[in-house]
Amino acid sequence: MNESLREVDGRNQLYMERRFAHPIEVVWRAITDPDRLAAWFPYRVEWELRVGAPIRFSAEGDEGTGVITELAPPHVIEYTWDNTVLRWELRPEGEGTLLVFTQAFGDRPSAASYAAGWETCLDFLTASLDGAPEPEVGDLAVAHERYVAQFGLDRGYSTHLPDGRWAVRFERQLTRPADQVWAALTGGVEPVVGGPAPAPATTPEFADGQVTEVEPGRQLTYEWQTAERIAGQVRYELEEGTGQGPRLVVTQTGPQDLDATEAALKIWRDKVEAFAGEVAAQAP
Repeated sequence: MNESLREVDGRNQLYMERRFAHPIEVVWRAITDPDRLAAWFPYRVEWELRVGAPIRFSAEGDEGTGVITELAPPHVIEYTWDNTVLRWELRPEGEGTLLVFTQAFGDRPSAASYAAGWETCLDFLTASLDGAPEPEVGDLAVAHERYVAQFGLDRGYSTHLPDGRWAVRFERQLTRPADQVWAALTGGVEPVVGGPAPAPATTPEFADGQVTEVEPGRQLTYEWQTAERIAGQVRYELEEGTGQGPRLVVTQTGPQDLDATEAALKIWRDKVEAFAGEVAAQAP
């Protein structure tokens, strides 16, 4: 299997390959016949195989829609699924088949969740084609964290705000439920406005001050300071994410005359990754 994350025409593209010891016609049926798809695809699929045909995806009360955008049996099927585009291309290799799968999407931090999920699905596809028992499904958090590192999804970015202040920002998809993440962030003690920032949310390189905003389970903001003054804010937000947990967004702002962006990018990268690792290591 070969996985990579690329940028194509302004969108993120997840790229995966897998080889099968089966003729292309057999693999084509496995990726287009709804009854065969049920053995490995994450949702039940209802469609008519023609370009422009609508698609309905359903699983345990969750539904999605799409449209077939390209069809060239038994080589290519491409379709939309909500805001993403999935493309399955089959190429003969001797007596076997090479599958090239791509998924195009806009939200880059989602890439690790998508890759971990499709890795599992393709394992089930392989077992289905080979007539083998279904593989055991491990903790997806392990694969997710591997893809975060492989795709460079642990990196933040810096910007300068209209008022001259600087800001650094990290978006990190997590793999445990939001209430579990919030408890880890606060140390199990709910912060209050005017009180101290919870230790798990702070870093010694930037001295923390008072909490200025709290929305339990969703948002925490506190001041950071130098020896002379309050310098800016650190803000944690838990937003709706992809996969099995929320999206953690960490932002730090600072004054124009104290540009610490380079240091902040390294410090918060280490902090966010250590926190994400601790959360991922917890039982779901």
